[in-house]
Amino acid sequence: MTHASRRKLVLNTLALSACAVAVLALPRPAAAADPDAPMHIIVGYAPGGAADSLARIYAEQLRQDGHGTVIVENRPGASARLALDYVKRAKPDGKTVFIGPSPLFTIFPLTYKKLGYDADKDLVPAAVLTDVPTAVAAGVQQPYKNMKEYVEWARRNPNSASLGLATIGSAGHLGTVALGKAVGVPITPAAYRGASPMLVDVISGTVSIGWDAVASMMSLYKGGKLQFLGVSGTRRAKALPEVPTMKEQGFSQYEFATSWYGAFLPAGTPPDVVAKVEKMFIAASGNASTAAKLEVLGLEVAARPGQEARHRIQVERAAWKPIVEATGFVAED
Repeated sequence: MTHASRRKLVLNTLALSACAVAVLALPRPAAAADPDAPMHIIVGYAPGGAADSLARIYAEQLRQDGHGTVIVENRPGASARLALDYVKRAKPDGKTVFIGPSPLFTIFPLTYKKLGYDADKDLVPAAVLTDVPTAVAAGVQQPYKNMKEYVEWARRNPNSASLGLATIGSAGHLGTVALGKAVGVPITPAAYRGASPMLVDVISGTVSIGWDAVASMMSLYKGGKLQFLGVSGTRRAKALPEVPTMKEQGFSQYEFATSWYGAFLPAGTPPDVVAKVEKMFIAASGNASTAAKLEVLGLEVAARPGQEARHRIQVERAAWKPIVEATGFVAED
């Protein structure tokens, strides 16, 4: 073999080797999800609560709609942040879905020093599922029957103006602090380890008012133990057409206190997969039986695409930001 031939052979070999290395270095496409693999819906709360019940209602409907096996997993802890963290690390193939409440994306980024996740980047919104109307309630023996009357009473009895809460840093907490500043009467928050003990003290008058989801208070309201002074949002709750919104009564601090549940996927999920999951959940929301089951829980079907979820997150976070800054509240854990 001549020197020129050997040189040509070496160059060709090097070129082939370089091509092989380049091919190996190319990013590999994500492996397609096994169509027969079960879908896992992750919930950040223990079994039996509203979030768990909602997830199981959707899981059942998805199964009936022909989407195969759907498993609900409860991963409670840290106000659903443990479940969110689990999902953000999951394979982005559309088979792991987080069903979580909006404050994780709207309020927590403003209040937690160490959030542990990026509310805009770690998960992809697939759909808005339901609204969660909330309300300010009081014992039926209290002299005030609506929010206007309560504010007048609080001005006359500032030392007795107190708010029972199951969650410090919630929309009800921040809204009431903002209300107190607006009307010139500080309303002292009282934190409880859950809604049940808090509502006991609301009924007895130990605290002057309480705030929570309508769903958790409806049975007490129907049983004549509680009265609703006003509901959150911009329209009356379907389950409570007789109760005016707080905004109707002149108090806009609770306009965004209607939270919502959404379906979220890990960042990096391909757009076509996100679109498929979005379509599945919106179709499930449109089933009359599903909607009826959710309404029994005090949840209102509000099925919207993922893009609207993104928009809603940004609008609500912007609305809460000045309120959080004015209260100076910081969540430590």
